[in-house]
Amino acid sequence: MDLAGIIIRIRTTFMRGFFHLLYHQLAWSYDRVASLVSLGMWQDWISAVLPYIQDPVVLELGSGPGHIQLALKQKGIRAVGLDASSQMARMAASRVRKSNQVSELVIGYAQLMPFAKDTFKQVLATFPSDYIFKSATVQEIQRVLIPSGECLILPAAWITASSLKFRWAARLFEITGQVPDHQPDWLGPFVQAGFTAETIPIELPSSRLILIRARKAA
Repeated sequence: MDLAGIIIRIRTTFMRGFFHLLYHQLAWSYDRVASLVSLGMWQDWISAVLPYIQDPVVLELGSGPGHIQLALKQKGIRAVGLDASSQMARMAASRVRKSNQVSELVIGYAQLMPFAKDTFKQVLATFPSDYIFKSATVQEIQRVLIPSGECLILPAAWITASSLKFRWAARLFEITGQVPDHQPDWLGPFVQAGFTAETIPIELPSSRLILIRARKAA
C-alpha cells in the first residue's frame, strides 16, 4: 500500500472511532459538534427532507437526538425511530416528550429491524454512515416497506459559499471524509435490489444537498 493509501486508512479508522464516541458516550455533545462543523447549517440540512415526507406513518433510521422525530410529530405524522445508540434514544425520547408528543423509539439495528413486513410507506435516513448502503440494510428496508413504498436518504452536504470561513469548513469536511470527492454509486445497491431510484438535488443558500429517493416495486 502506498503512503496515500495508508493515510486514508488511518484517517478512516480515526474518524470511525470518533463518530462512534460522538454517537454513544459523547452523545450529549452531538448537536454542538454538528452545529460547529457545519457553521450552524446542520438543522437546515436535516430539515430539507421534511417536504418529501407525506405518509402519516414514517420510520426513521438512525433517529439520533430526535430533531426529525419531533418535527414530523408536530406535523401530525406518526414517526417511529430506530437507533443503535441507547444514549441517542434517551435524548430523542426526552426531546419528544418535552413537547408533549408520544415517543416511539426502538433501540436496534437497520440490518435486523424489529418490524413486520409491509409496515411503512416511507423510510427515512439523514446523514447515515455507510451501513445504509449495505445489502443487509437495503433488504430490510425493502421488507418493511409496503409495495410502492419509498426510502429517502440524505447522504451528504457540500458547502458551496465562497467566503473564507465557509471554504475552511468545506475543506474540513473533505479532510475528515464527511463528503466524497466524487458522487459514489449511491443508487446501485437499491437498483440491484429491485428499487426504482433517483437523486434529487437540493440547493440551499450556502450549501448543496443530494436526496436519494428509492421506490419499491408495486
